[in-house]
Amino acid sequence: MENKKGNPLALIPFGVFIILFIGSGIALGDFYQMPVLVAMFAAILVALLMNRKTDFQTKLNHLTKGGGDPNIILMVIIFLLAGAFTSVAEGAGAVDSTVNLGLTLLPGNLLIVGVFIISCFISISMGTSVGTIVALAPIGMGIAEQTDIGVALAMGAIVSGAMFGDNLSIISDTTIAAVRTQGAEMKDKFRANFFIVLPAAVVTAIIFGFLSAGDASTAQEEYPYQIVEVLPYLGVLIFAVIGVNVIYVLMGGVIFAGLVGLLTNGFSLTEFVTLLGDGFSGMFELSVLVILLGGLVELIRQNGGIDFLLQAISRRAKSNRGGEFGIAGLVGAVNLSTANNTISIITAGPLAKQISDEFGIQAKRSASLLDIFASSVQGLIPYGAQILAVAGVAGISPVQIVPFCFYPMLLALSGLLAISLRFPKFTVRSER
Repeated sequence: MENKKGNPLALIPFGVFIILFIGSGIALGDFYQMPVLVAMFAAILVALLMNRKTDFQTKLNHLTKGGGDPNIILMVIIFLLAGAFTSVAEGAGAVDSTVNLGLTLLPGNLLIVGVFIISCFISISMGTSVGTIVALAPIGMGIAEQTDIGVALAMGAIVSGAMFGDNLSIISDTTIAAVRTQGAEMKDKFRANFFIVLPAAVVTAIIFGFLSAGDASTAQEEYPYQIVEVLPYLGVLIFAVIGVNVIYVLMGGVIFAGLVGLLTNGFSLTEFVTLLGDGFSGMFELSVLVILLGGLVELIRQNGGIDFLLQAISRRAKSNRGGEFGIAGLVGAVNLSTANNTISIITAGPLAKQISDEFGIQAKRSASLLDIFASSVQGLIPYGAQILAVAGVAGISPVQIVPFCFYPMLLALSGLLAISLRFPKFTVRSER
């Protein structure tokens, strides 16, 4: 790797972004009051005004070069297709049918375990933790009201399952961001990630089963579903796992979900087109953010900020194990600051890639670590969108839900053990 002199002052734009984004949340009591794009533009302006040795036009060229990187543009395309699939599948009734199928098959004394498992399946199929929570939170409330199960416990099960899929799903924006920033293959990241998180999911299910033992449902409600409406999610999941290119998977998923919706009269052809547009629109802000952040990172890199961070971590990391701990700590710290796991991965991704190259960490391994530690932090912060969403439905404080978010806790523990014990063996090269 080329050795350049690091410049800590080049990181000031990052600090501006984080202070504006989270500082406004602390001051206003709402962590989503400050539009993320406003904070990003402010950071870019600061970066453009720095380094007077470089003329303004050259700085603009660096900005556009970073934002127009092929990996960034491909990420945007995947984001748009993922949004379209989610919108069309929901319009076709896939979410409701999948949730109701699971509830129909669950025995009454395993409702919370079942809610966790359903939440896992929905989130890994939909690729969105917040979307999963919106779909399942009302059902979790209904279960809590009809049994002796605590509301906070039910909400914790939903958040836990939602973060499982957010971390693993091939159409999750966090997974897409992790894979693209590290140059990994989606199927490789999924497999490497799966072996790390599976023990956490199993132990989480056991804990929920123990805590809710004997709390059988008294509800006699029926949950209508149609198997055909579940097929789009199953198709996307199956083809992703066997290694089909993600672009093909998403395009096929959109077409399949569209056919299901049209054949079951879930929507008309005109409504199908509208749903496509809605799905694209829902990803516009994230897509623009990715492009702008790519440009900001390039400006910071040109000014020596990335080299400074890399050198600072390198002094402490003497092996690829140390580099992995560095990646985990970096993305976790950024996530605590931004309260958004996608933004944290996009922000920390370029530096994580350089750390991986420096210490011989495989791309699928670094992508997995980025996603694992961003998702674990996101699932535990009471000011994150996920816990705020379930707290709003439940009408309780977000802080009451955090102790029952067992999966994010165990996810972080599994990640740390995977680094310490060099597990799984086939995902890591020998230490240098």
